[in-house]
Amino acid sequence: MQNNPAQAVVFLESAIAEDPAHLLAHLYLGIVYEQLGRTNEAIIIYRRVLPRAGDLSANIANNLGNVYFQSGNTEEAERYFTQAVAFDAVYSRAYLGRANARIKAGNLQDAIADYERYLALEPNSSQRTSIERLIGLIRTEAASEEMRRIMAEEVERRLAEEREKILESVSASLQAAADLSKGISSGAEDVEHYEGEFELD
Repeated sequence: MQNNPAQAVVFLESAIAEDPAHLLAHLYLGIVYEQLGRTNEAIIIYRRVLPRAGDLSANIANNLGNVYFQSGNTEEAERYFTQAVAFDAVYSRAYLGRANARIKAGNLQDAIADYERYLALEPNSSQRTSIERLIGLIRTEAASEEMRRIMAEEVERRLAEEREKILESVSASLQAAADLSKGISSGAEDVEHYEGEFELD
């Protein structure tokens, strides 16, 4: 509470040593480890206590999601945010965390759904404007991408039609040339035999 995590570690570790079932001590120790940048130790503490966390399950799963997110592991982050939501369907921070993890992973449509769920649960959120702007940007980009895809398909269709017309035209020209060559005889099919002498005048 005095924002002195280095000193808090000593007391919290001591509390857990005296009472290994003390859930709040585990929760706070995990938070202190996060503040000190001791990510792996925070993960160990949270994972150790999660199976018996009871009413704190959503909170601890959410904290695990945050730790993994901060360490760049968006897959594990999303998994634990999802667990937090499973423990408590109205745990708003887990929706926000999962939305951020999904954005990082490129899963934009599911991220929008989570952002909207978060805003529904937290209508007065100080982040509302930023989140709404982000949702609008994602939707605009998605619409632009869809328009580019449709235009590319249309261009490809027209090119295919044009290629087909050119091929038909070339084929017709070749066929006409072949037909014309059949009508012209060079007389080479039969060799004429002449008898007698040729005299020049």
